[in-house]
Amino acid sequence: MPTSSHPTQQLAPGLSGRAWVIVRDELTAPVMGSGSEPVYATPAMVALMEAAAVEAVERHLPDGQISLGIEISVDHIAATPVGQTITAIAQLIEIDGRKLTFAVEAHDGIEAIGRGRHVRVAVDRERFAKRLAAKSTAPG
Repeated sequence: MPTSSHPTQQLAPGLSGRAWVIVRDELTAPVMGSGSEPVYATPAMVALMEAAAVEAVERHLPDGQISLGIEISVDHIAATPVGQTITAIAQLIEIDGRKLTFAVEAHDGIEAIGRGRHVRVAVDRERFAKRLAAKSTAPG
């Protein structure tokens, strides 16, 4: 059922979300193909930051709306060994129509290991699914 409200109407800057993970071997750079040292991989950190952003906003979107990540720019500033717990925090800092911009940070309990900016866009889940299905059946 379509809603007349704007998909981001229930959102406000300041919303925040968290996600955490314990660094396991499968989250290290050699396994993820992003380096040779057995430390927490940058792609894993990026995924955790996105998960924190999803946690911050998706529960506030109207029924039938989801958010999709469209941009991320982060610095991975410190290495973390296997066994440490990583916590990512995303704070909504700007809303521009359907576009949601977050400040993101990751910490390993000892120091900040990453920080940056992440952008998501609010979309209609059904419309997105239809476009994806059409793309799946397209030649090429």
